[in-house]
Amino acid sequence: MTVTRLTPPSVTGPRPSTAPEFVLKELRRLIVVGELVPDQPLRQDTLAERLGVSRVPVREALNTLAAEGRVVHEPHRGYRVARLSLGDLLEVYRLRQLLETEAVRTTMANPPAGVLSDFRDAARAVEIASDGGDLLTMTEANRRFHFVLVAAAGLPRLERIVGALWDSTEAYRLLYYETPSNRERVESEHSQMVEAFAAGDTDRLIQLLDDHRRHATNALRALLT
Repeated sequence: MTVTRLTPPSVTGPRPSTAPEFVLKELRRLIVVGELVPDQPLRQDTLAERLGVSRVPVREALNTLAAEGRVVHEPHRGYRVARLSLGDLLEVYRLRQLLETEAVRTTMANPPAGVLSDFRDAARAVEIASDGGDLLTMTEANRRFHFVLVAAAGLPRLERIVGALWDSTEAYRLLYYETPSNRERVESEHSQMVEAFAAGDTDRLIQLLDDHRRHATNALRALLT
């Protein structure tokens, strides 16, 4: 299997409707795939030239990324890619556990129509990307899979907070997927989650999600220490 890790900037492909949207999407991608690495300075003029835009949308995108926790702004020094410590990572996953458990319990109490089908489709998308070795697509599909349950809870503030937590650790998720056995584990665990949802077994689903996060943090702990 050939693993797709780095891809060229998508400046020649279809762009979002506005320059700020394009720049934001592209900078997120560059951080996730590791072309922009932790602690790397982000010069607005250099990024603007690379992406073929003015500095204005670059500055707007960097401000958004700072709010997401993906970059850090230091007065008189500018922006740099954020570095997440092991302690930061564990804190994020602990917060996710608390919030996602609440979302799952809310969703399972009264599942909206079509959620099971969406959940299955999202799991299949992760599997296809994993089997094809397309790690960036797998990362995006994995997010959609988990947010099926979060969004179905109908708690928009909770969903926004969970989204911010995911944003801050996205690059590390790609690192986790580089190991084939980790990708296989993800596929298996997702399948079990879908089965638990279909059976209406809330406690089983929550336990599977807890195990899923623990396996990821254990693997990342080994990589980051």
